[in-house]
Amino acid sequence: MSGAEHSTNPQHSGRDPEAARLHELLETVVQGRGLFLEEVGIHRAGAQRTVQILVDLPEDQQGGVSLDTIAEVSQDISAALDADPHDDAQPYELEVSSPGLSRPLTLPRHWRRNLGRLVKVKQADAEPLTGRVQEVHEDAVTLVPRVETKKGVKPKDGDPVTVPFSSIRQAKVEIEFSHLDQVALDDVADPEAEEA
Repeated sequence: MSGAEHSTNPQHSGRDPEAARLHELLETVVQGRGLFLEEVGIHRAGAQRTVQILVDLPEDQQGGVSLDTIAEVSQDISAALDADPHDDAQPYELEVSSPGLSRPLTLPRHWRRNLGRLVKVKQADAEPLTGRVQEVHEDAVTLVPRVETKKGVKPKDGDPVTVPFSSIRQAKVEIEFSHLDQVALDDVADPEAEEA
């Protein structure tokens, strides 16, 4: 993790020293399962506190974190919290999850995790842009814009555009339904083809 990304994590900005401390405590535990510790949050309600942990795959891996892996890392995190010598023994509820496709892309590592995916970007001083993530730089991202044509006609790719992170107000991955497995479609169309 780069220093720039480390400092942009809200848990390290001084807003919640306990969350920052737990982040340091749990980082190696999460890395032990081959995951990245994205965020630690603590929410208090009276005597009860909820510790929310967000884990993700490393930026060089595609896909999502499996439920089995979430269960395994949850056990590791729980054991580490129970053994924490600086804990105040206040009861807590542990919630461990991974970010979904709806997570906003706010850090360079989020963009690298989505290389090749279609994203929608709202810019500060330009029209919204939908394009495929081609390359991620230190302070910008290069997108291949999707250029809409006539209704019913597949969009075309435009010329690559480099957008500075500083001009991005919001960015999210667009869900695509067009990449269906043709073999599965053939089986649905003729389920008895192999028996004939």
